[in-house]
Amino acid sequence: MVESPVSNPPESMPDGDDITDLSQGDYPFTGHYFQLGNHRYHYLDEGEGEPVLMLHGNPSWSIYYRELVHALRGSHRCLVPDHIGCGLSDKPDDSSYDYTLSQRVDDLESFLQNLGVEQGITLIVHDWGGMIGMAYATRHPKAIKRIVILNTAAFHLPETKSFPWALWLCRNTKIGAFFVRRFNAFSYLASHMACKKTPMSKSLRKAYCAPYDSWNNRIATLRFVQDIPLRPGDRGYDLISEVQDSLDQFKNLPVLICWGMKDFVFDHHFLETWIRYWPHAEVHRFPDCGHYILEDAQDKIRGLVQGFIEAHP
Repeated sequence: MVESPVSNPPESMPDGDDITDLSQGDYPFTGHYFQLGNHRYHYLDEGEGEPVLMLHGNPSWSIYYRELVHALRGSHRCLVPDHIGCGLSDKPDDSSYDYTLSQRVDDLESFLQNLGVEQGITLIVHDWGGMIGMAYATRHPKAIKRIVILNTAAFHLPETKSFPWALWLCRNTKIGAFFVRRFNAFSYLASHMACKKTPMSKSLRKAYCAPYDSWNNRIATLRFVQDIPLRPGDRGYDLISEVQDSLDQFKNLPVLICWGMKDFVFDHHFLETWIRYWPHAEVHRFPDCGHYILEDAQDKIRGLVQGFIEAHP
């Protein structure tokens, strides 16, 4: 394993902006790299104490959790990886990496085993991080101590929910794939549309999009969407079924759910499904917040997460 400062950005950034600007303010962390075969898996490792594992989704990266890291690293060990193809991790092509859910879970498992982190984990998940994190938890249920859910899923699309047309376009059409790879459409639109209460500043939007600065570097943002399993026979469908069927084993763990109600993908249908599985969960709805709930309600959620961990020592 080698270390590298986060301020070393990809070779080119859109509009002359880069991650070095952000590293002086909102992202002043020193990154680390774990070698996964031929690929470097970037992660933050901040603080000491019980581990708090934070898993991002698509098309974000570890920057999404920066404020929670600031809040928790004084009392906990904050581990925040960038999935392969995302953030400051390597972005291999399809010939050398399998962009699938099962591979993501294998990556996470190897990473945590390498660090010797296999118990007492507070798991915080968002978007695809929910599926990856809960698949890992299904493999290692005794490793998980607490769970924090942020606009995500670990089960199939609810029967009452229609698959959003924008995701369908990216998942199923060549024109959708072209716009994601050629114009960074997925990351760019998310940086504008995923916040409802507190819009991102221009510099923060650029920082979110910066790792995805070329056709080649946008492969994961497309593959994540294309890997969404909707029906039996789709790649990953059986794994999601397995995780969904295993959620009951976590019903006695402390669970905090913070939910942006203006998320057009992970909307109230998903929240209601979580509550059916875990009716004991502490639930906080944010009526004016969107998908990037940590951007829309940073201060409130930071306090809720800190209080939740303290309340369940």
